Amino acid sequence: MRNRHALALTLASAAALAAAAASLPAAAATPANPTAAKAHCPQLSKKLTWYGDNRAKLQQMIDERGRCGSHRGHDQKRPVAAFDWDNTVVKNDITDATIAWSLHHDKILRPASWKSTSKWMTDAADKALTKACGTKVPVGKPLPTSKNTACADEIFEVREDGKTMSGAAAFEGEWDHRHTVPQYAWVPQLFAGHTVPELESYAAKARKQVLAAPVGATQKVGTHEIPGYARYYEQQRDLIRTLKKAGFDVYIVSAGSEPVTEVWSKGVGVDRKHTIAIRSVLDRKGRITTWNQGCGDVPVNKGEAIPYIDGKRCWINQEIFGVKGKSAWDKQDESRRIALGGGDADTDVTFVGDATGAHLVLNRNKNEIMCRAYDDADGRWVVNPMFIEPLKQKPDLYPCSTSANNEPDGSKGPVLREDGSVVPDQADTVF
Repeated sequence: MRNRHALALTLASAAALAAAAASLPAAAATPANPTAAKAHCPQLSKKLTWYGDNRAKLQQMIDERGRCGSHRGHDQKRPVAAFDWDNTVVKNDITDATIAWSLHHDKILRPASWKSTSKWMTDAADKALTKACGTKVPVGKPLPTSKNTACADEIFEVREDGKTMSGAAAFEGEWDHRHTVPQYAWVPQLFAGHTVPELESYAAKARKQVLAAPVGATQKVGTHEIPGYARYYEQQRDLIRTLKKAGFDVYIVSAGSEPVTEVWSKGVGVDRKHTIAIRSVLDRKGRITTWNQGCGDVPVNKGEAIPYIDGKRCWINQEIFGVKGKSAWDKQDESRRIALGGGDADTDVTFVGDATGAHLVLNRNKNEIMCRAYDDADGRWVVNPMFIEPLKQKPDLYPCSTSANNEPDGSKGPVLREDGSVVPDQADTVF
């Protein structure tokens, strides 16, 4: 396996099984003893709570597509499952946790200029960061963010909302809003100058801290109050474990920094080569730069093609199915698509929608993905409330027919089905 960091400058019962068999072509063999066969098929834990019949839906998909089924395709390749990470496999955001720990422990290095950290950074953001963080610290040395509240505030506000503390836009210019978002791309750029092992160590210490904190705990970053705890969702851990036992290749696809995601993904048994996130280019000394590896027809870049909305499709097509060039951005035929996709936000809607067996969505009231999920065009969408601190029912309809779709230019439009028809506004029914 290649060094993925360095570009080198470097889813239930016998009845369910029978139903699945009934849908197979006549040539497919039906087990002589389905009950006995089921006993040897990996099963999701019945001790863990899922909403409604979601466990059964996922189990049916596993039985159909896994080693006990006959739906793998003529080439018998292992089926693939892919999951987003933050708020899909774990509760809360591991990027925020890592940045918070780093700011509390003076691990952000002063750049030569803040403007150089992102191709889209505004003069207003450059000035605000320079004023708050100062120029006394030599370039490349740690900023005293544990004591300098103003500096920590400006950095976290730019990362969180793409604005300065005074409300000015931190990023401007043109970018495809379905391929990237500057404040997400900025996170690994913020750690420029560090080695991958250093960033992994910060992520590991942040992980230990937030896993030890009680559910509901908060923490301060400057004057920002953010979640101070994280938890692996046991249902997702069990789902991933069961999928792997059933013969699936399981991947994590995140819009976070890859070293950070890898520190966490091993907690559910997903290794480095099955973890895909923003991949920074390293310099000759192995230090993170502000450049990223590319996807599809986008070469090495400054954040234009990260695993974000359509970008997640590109990275899955490229890294898992070997689709090269511009075609990596396109929806592939079923033989080169994932069987199960799991996500929680609009950033996941494209790859989750590409799944051929089941589209698992944790309900966080995000417009575009919930419009797709509730419209349920292919009858394979599985909606579940968050397993920890689930949201209350959204009181109004999702604006699917008017403004739920994230357009490439940053505007909002109607959500369309593949045939071009408009998805009607949807009520929030799973909460």
